Amino acid sequence: MIIETKSARETFELGERIGREVKPGTVFTLIGDLGVGKTVFTQGMAKGLAIDEPISSPTFTIVQVYEEGRMPFYHFDVYRIGDIEEMEEIGYEDYFYGEGVSLIEWANLIEEILPEHYTQIVIEKNLEEGFDYRKITIEEQ
Repeated sequence: MIIETKSARETFELGERIGREVKPGTVFTLIGDLGVGKTVFTQGMAKGLAIDEPISSPTFTIVQVYEEGRMPFYHFDVYRIGDIEEMEEIGYEDYFYGEGVSLIEWANLIEEILPEHYTQIVIEKNLEEGFDYRKITIEEQ
């Protein structure tokens, strides 16, 4: 499925819609360049999960855990990960195969440990379409 958004608000609202409909145990991978709107999308998803806490990218901690919503939300940013052992040290399997929702930014860096089934979300800019235009591709893997 391909969705085009024309503002940060629309990208947020798409994340929010997905967050309202998501089921426990779902893993999302979020792929996109720096500044493409991954955090805005993630903030929308958290709102859809009824999380009121501020959401920011966990760049230096690998994972942020939010538990006050309708189910736990595990927000990973693996951009700075050195090797897969770091994921093992934080017990990634407990998150990926638990009762919450996992969203993994830069997941292409840890493809070898992703679950067999996950939903890949790719966010792309196209400046010819406008500064705030985003093409968001959502695919079941």
